[in-house]
Amino acid sequence: MSSLPGRRARLSSPGTSSLSPEAREELRRRLLGLIEGNRVMIFSKSYCPHSTRVKELFSSLGVECNILELDQVGKWNDDGANVQEVLSEITNQRTVPNIFVNKIHMGGCDRTFQAHQSGLLQKLLQEDSTYDYDLIVIGGGSGGLACAQEAAILGKKVMVLDFVVPSPQGTSWVKHNWEIMTEAIQNHIGSLNWSYRLSLREKTVAYVNSYGEFVKHHKIKATNGKGQETCYTAAKFVIATGERPRYLGIQGDKEYCITSDDLFSLPYCPGKTLVVGASYVALECAGFLAGVGLDVTVMVRSILLRGFDQEMAEKVGSYMEQHGVKFLRKFIPVMVQQLEKGSPGKLKVVAKSTEGPETIEGIYNTVLLAIGRDSSTRKIGLEKIGVKINEKSGKIPVNDMEQTNVPYVYAVGDVLEGKLELTPVAIQAGKLLARRLFGGRLEKCDYINVPTTVFTPLEYGCCGLSEEKAIEVHKKENLEVYHTLFWPLEWTVAGRDNNTCYAKIICNKFDNNRVIGFHILGPNAGEVTQGFAAAMKCGLTKQLLDDTIGIHPTCGEVFTTLEITKSSGLDISQKGC
Repeated sequence: MSSLPGRRARLSSPGTSSLSPEAREELRRRLLGLIEGNRVMIFSKSYCPHSTRVKELFSSLGVECNILELDQVGKWNDDGANVQEVLSEITNQRTVPNIFVNKIHMGGCDRTFQAHQSGLLQKLLQEDSTYDYDLIVIGGGSGGLACAQEAAILGKKVMVLDFVVPSPQGTSWVKHNWEIMTEAIQNHIGSLNWSYRLSLREKTVAYVNSYGEFVKHHKIKATNGKGQETCYTAAKFVIATGERPRYLGIQGDKEYCITSDDLFSLPYCPGKTLVVGASYVALECAGFLAGVGLDVTVMVRSILLRGFDQEMAEKVGSYMEQHGVKFLRKFIPVMVQQLEKGSPGKLKVVAKSTEGPETIEGIYNTVLLAIGRDSSTRKIGLEKIGVKINEKSGKIPVNDMEQTNVPYVYAVGDVLEGKLELTPVAIQAGKLLARRLFGGRLEKCDYINVPTTVFTPLEYGCCGLSEEKAIEVHKKENLEVYHTLFWPLEWTVAGRDNNTCYAKIICNKFDNNRVIGFHILGPNAGEVTQGFAAAMKCGLTKQLLDDTIGIHPTCGEVFTTLEITKSSGLDISQKGC
């Protein structure tokens, strides 16, 4: 990690190894000028590891500082020695780093870290603050709210700017209607929103329903629903604006199609539905709609559940297909036309093959797009303060402390480049970020071995690497894959599909057979996965699984009796419970 961007002080000196009284006094005056004129002044040496640690600390806190490298001062080699000699007279410290915060001598590396952990450093840094707030969070995503509340608990003055731009169908995530079921869902969402606001209020976080946009460094403009503008300043900012559904860019998509944001805001049952996309959102929506008895078709451009284990993804799709969901593979829509208005109306969808000139048409009541989401980062003024984003995706690159290229601006949640788009991940990252910034803590969010579940009609839970990724990272010859089919006892008694559920683990043979991939397709897969995820964080191995006594009859016990490897080619069908 490079040292903090900012002004790097340069100091010339008379260049003699034995300073005259006049030169010594002049050097002392200039050193005191640097100390008194900078919020943070670090006297360092470029090759010193302790100096590097201190620079990284201030960088992680988003604090601009002046750095004087004593080994790079002036043209003569003895200049740094002269500076260090005079510094020792001022501070009674001969080592580097030598650190001052708001004119107060902090000392060296150890004392600075101790001050950070005790909260003293943060207190000193805030003493000359001229900002309206210590922290402004832009966006009301889960991670942003978690960060805001944690910062407030730590005694900081915090504001959240949250304004949802309505979708093309007018959905802003608050209003609603869809008979008894959708009314209940919206009531639940409303109660959650109320509890979030109440929690913010109890922690004295200022919640403002306005759209935030940077106008210059440390300053943001907030525009409310009536167009009224107010400006605020803050020492630090967190971007937590999340993502919104992507559209196809074809005739009729924004006029007639809905997204997952709109589904539970429809004032009518959607009827015969075409779901476009193969993401977990697409399959979860399709599974839900089929589950309430609707005619559902899923149009897939290429593969199911991109980024997930493809063997598991195909098993998910196969189960859905066996239970009434139709799949149109290798097709993409090129036009959506309204045939009849109504609640629902009728839509004609024209689609073309991705493998040739073939086109097809279909008539549906509702077309639901679930082809991905775009980060809401392009209209919040990031370019005005120099925050870099991925121009294609809108995602924000950050370091391992969720810090952008602009030191006082951080980001959490779905806007992060290369990170998992999961609510619990955003919440964890937001809390830990606040604790690092304001609570003297050092823990970072661990993005490895994060468990997740796809809530399709038959749930798919996973943790760690997919089989494809494991082969890419570790090579196939270094892995052992254990797998089996199974069926829950309640399925057997009810006469449901035998040998439909599936479990597998991927082990690294040259790391004590450590489990690096965990996958299960079956009822309550999320519940099963959550427990094994904790074990994987502790270094779960195949032997530890073998040594564990299973609870019978449960789905989870299958992982304690895995014997058959993929490489053996043996039959994995189960003959009994």
